[in-house]
Formats: sequence, structure tokens, C-alpha cells
Amino acid sequence: MPESDESRWADKEFARKYLEAADVQIVERRRLLVILKSFYKHFFGGKKQSRVLDLGCGDGVLTAALLEVDGSISATLVDGSEAMLNKAKERLAGFAGVRFIRASFQELLRKGEVQLPVFDFVVSAFAVHHLTTGEKKALFRYIYSLLDNRGYFVNLDVILAPAKALEDWYLQLWREWIAERQAALKLEGGYAEIIRNYKEESHYRNLDTLADQLDALKEVGFKGVDCFYKYGVFAIYGGRK
Repeated sequence: MPESDESRWADKEFARKYLEAADVQIVERRRLLVILKSFYKHFFGGKKQSRVLDLGCGDGVLTAALLEVDGSISATLVDGSEAMLNKAKERLAGFAGVRFIRASFQELLRKGEVQLPVFDFVVSAFAVHHLTTGEKKALFRYIYSLLDNRGYFVNLDVILAPAKALEDWYLQLWREWIAERQAALKLEGGYAEIIRNYKEESHYRNLDTLADQLDALKEVGFKGVDCFYKYGVFAIYGGRK
């Protein structure tokens, strides 16, 4: 992640505004969480005390969703923003077996800087897209090394459309979603700027297509690699060690 992105997420006000807007600016955000919980129930439903790693955890919403399914989870949450980690701590205050680590992806990838154990399930949401193509591949290798045999990695994220005509349509779908959510929630304000900012922000240059990211997972060694859900530029994908 560029240094400017790291410092921005460390800003408490930026983190607060992002969390307030999340249900408007992320298409089908709640549906994505339902699908994640379904995935966990299907592949880990019979396993107790699964070891979960939540990378770029934000306010802990992924781990909270998984704990609704299985309260025995042992979870490690990692984020580069202290403000986000504090939000996650507030959300998960009632759960035991949860630890928090402040570290950026770059710090994780630097050998020996952060030591993590083995996990059964690694998840991430709307964080990996900030990385360059090379950093994504390095992160996928790192995640693979942390997984126990037959462990899974699932990423919820934005992806680059493979053609401009498709991207134009996907962004229109996104605009329609924002307008619908604003009307339903009776919200006013600058939500119309979300997509314009999305195209102008530095991480847009780092976006990769879904196909390229699936190929990168396969190159690392992941099996059963697939896209589990997709809505325009929003996708859930992953694989098994």
C-alpha cells in the first residue's frame, strides 16, 4: 500500500467516515457477509475452535459475522490503522479468543517483522486491492504459507473490469445501487462522489482483473480456486491449500 494510503487509514476521521458510508458505497455489503457466513458453515461447520485470520480487519465486521456462526472461533485480527483496530475491539469486546495486531501488509511481508501462527481460514475484505500486482502475489504466497493443510482463503474486494465497456456498465450498476440505498435510507450528501473518487484515487492504478488474481492464486498452489460471487466490480473469490 502506498505511504499516502497508510497514513490516510491512520486518520481517525477518515476511518469514521468510511464506516458510516460502508453500507451505501459497497454494493450488497450485507449480502457479501451472508455469503461469507454460508461459506464458513459449509466448509467449517463441523470443526470447533477454527483458527481464523482477518487481514485488514477494519472494524472487525468479518470476524463478528463469523462469530455469529461459530462462537468457538479463535480469531486474529490485523490492520495497519490503530483507529480501525480500536473499532474492532469495541465491536468484539464480548468475545474471548480474539487478539489484535497493528501491522500493515508491507510489515507482514517483511520477513521476521511480524510472527503469526498457522490458520484454518484466512479472510480479507476491501484491503488487498490497495496493493500492487507484485504485492498481491507476495501476499497470496504469504497467506498460503500461513494456512494449515486444506485451509481456505477468501477475499471480498473490488476488481478491475477486463474491458472499458464492461467497466462503464459496472460503474453504472454501482451508481444505481448508491441511489437506491440513499433513497431507502433517506440520506443526503456527497455519496455521488464515491465513484468519481474511486477512479481518481491512487489504488485504482493497482487494481487487477478477477482472472489475473485467480491465476495468481493458482500459481501459488491454491486448489479449487474460483469466484464465489460477483456484482459488477465487487467480487468474492478464493481457494484451498
